[in-house]
Amino acid sequence: MSFTGPVFAGFVLAGGQSSRMGRDKALVKLAGQPLIAYALEALRNAGLSAQIAGARSELSGFAPVILDREESAGPLGGICAALAATQADFAVFLSVDLPLIPASLAAYLARDAAMTGSTITLASVNGFAQTFPAVVCRLALPALEKELRTGRGSCFAGFRTAAAGAEERPRILAAESLLQSGHVAHPLDLPAERWFHNVNTPADLEVAESWLRRAIR
Repeated sequence: MSFTGPVFAGFVLAGGQSSRMGRDKALVKLAGQPLIAYALEALRNAGLSAQIAGARSELSGFAPVILDREESAGPLGGICAALAATQADFAVFLSVDLPLIPASLAAYLARDAAMTGSTITLASVNGFAQTFPAVVCRLALPALEKELRTGRGSCFAGFRTAAAGAEERPRILAAESLLQSGHVAHPLDLPAERWFHNVNTPADLEVAESWLRRAIR
């Protein structure tokens, strides 16, 4: 699917410290491709514009970078900076450490948010809501900034607070149901529980590598 007009914008959150990886995980290669490229490709293949939200300006060769407005503000700070910089009605956020998210999931969540007007739209797997990918209404910015100022810095808590401020709950769609119904699919036929595998450590990277090797045989 594709989106026209200033309705949606896509952002990769890539401003973390990568302390568990030991090097900038955005540039760590999985099957020969840096993680930042996987995330940007997922957004672009979902028909979305793609920018990078975070303080890592050396990533500007991959896509435009929106710098954090505050130092060490974490992913919630990146979300706030992106929402403040965009004119889009909704923003689709994907974390750089989720290289196995299929573009079709980001596209479906965006389409659902457009139809329902939900403040926050997320996916779940095995009954657990996942923080990313997330579709966030730009009107949620004041509530998210307030959550950021508390110092807790939790994206999921911020999402719940923003939804509550609009007298809603976060809208959560089960990835397994979307897969079974044919609304979303993984290009390598990976099961839904593997889509949300976080690559935060060298061991996580090795697991993802093994899954990809088996999938492309």
